[in-house]
Amino acid sequence: MTAFKSCNPATGEVVFSREPWPQAQLASTVAQLKTARKIWWSLSIEQRAARMMMLADSLMRERETLAGYVTLEVGKRTAECLAEIDKSVQLIRYYASLAPSLLQTLTIPTHASKSGVAFEPLGLVLAVMPWNYPIWQVLRFAVPALMAGNACLVKPAPVVPQSTQKLLDCVRAAGLDVLDIAWIDHNQVEEAISYADAVAFTGSTSTGRIIASLAGRYLKKTVLELGGSNPFIVLADADLEAAAREAAYSRFRDAGQSCNAAKRMVVVPEIADQFVELLTHEAAQLRPGLPTEASTTLAPLTRADLRAALHAQVEDARSNGAKVCLGGQIPEGPGFYYPATVLDYVNPACRVYHEEVFGPVASVLRASSEQDAIRLANDNPFGLGACIYSKDTARAWNLARQLEVGSVFINRHTSSDLRLPFGGVKASGYGRELSEFGLYEFVNVKTYWQK
Repeated sequence: MTAFKSCNPATGEVVFSREPWPQAQLASTVAQLKTARKIWWSLSIEQRAARMMMLADSLMRERETLAGYVTLEVGKRTAECLAEIDKSVQLIRYYASLAPSLLQTLTIPTHASKSGVAFEPLGLVLAVMPWNYPIWQVLRFAVPALMAGNACLVKPAPVVPQSTQKLLDCVRAAGLDVLDIAWIDHNQVEEAISYADAVAFTGSTSTGRIIASLAGRYLKKTVLELGGSNPFIVLADADLEAAAREAAYSRFRDAGQSCNAAKRMVVVPEIADQFVELLTHEAAQLRPGLPTEASTTLAPLTRADLRAALHAQVEDARSNGAKVCLGGQIPEGPGFYYPATVLDYVNPACRVYHEEVFGPVASVLRASSEQDAIRLANDNPFGLGACIYSKDTARAWNLARQLEVGSVFINRHTSSDLRLPFGGVKASGYGRELSEFGLYEFVNVKTYWQK
């Protein structure tokens, strides 16, 4: 069975495939990683940081080639893929400079003559990774885990084998033998979990529940970064043109295939009609095309089944009272394209009201009041991120405290910043990545006490 196969989303053509490992290869690779980790852990934090900087240099040397593979397999625009590589390099350099101070043993004043806290690695961290950011997602978990002295084993998404292999080539060029790729199918994930000391997962909530259940069976620490249906709240005093531009950028970048993009536009009645008009205008400017062409502003979806599922959500919304202001039809021609789509009057009868929408479809929910906007924002299984647009930032801050999410952005679209923790609550998962909080997820916080 072919476990790894990539298609060009712009044409639908199969461009690469590879078979999974033989059954015994997983145990052999785990053994090699655990041996290599002992040497890696014996290095000073500064030595590990220097090695990680070599990885940053390796990625920069292969920047164009690596981005090309991501464009070919995921379908993202070249500019978006280059930005993914650049942010990954920034991540490495950030942790290489931050970790040496944050991972030092702390001395704690007590009645003991000597006591303190040390941050020591858990061992081998398994990551089951998604396809939408095949470089950034892997390194977002791996870099802090490696800096802490762990080894990492990555089970990649089936549709990005070439991007993943090229990333591994960069890792090897940097002289790192504590990160490897598990070319296994889903039937061996439980076995991989049994070998690991901790598990990171990024992907759908449904799969996250399975991963968490398996990890719980083996008592393995987990960090889950799952789906999002992030509300974009626009209040009456907002700069509507700026809000519409930001909403369109957040919703339609990367063809709408981002967990932390704005997805539900929650608007108060005073400005609802005007905002919908502005948002529809912004979305109408987007132009589909080949991801490699600079004139393209809307890329295709990554897979045919994703497009079919997205269109089914749109059709359900249409049949349940939502108004299709723009788009909403599968275009003719090759590839997995879907037009920028705006749905107005989305209500609880629509699937898009409750479900994550992974594609270029913006849902508008009309609130009856400011407080009703908060209710609508929270009336969802997910809790990753949210935005509030208002010129009264003090009021926006007060409303932000009522939102059940992992992060709130005021007068800015949702995003991730290396310096700030990233993660969610409710069906969006648990644990945090990035910042110092991400650095501490896969360590044993060990207390030392001497009388």
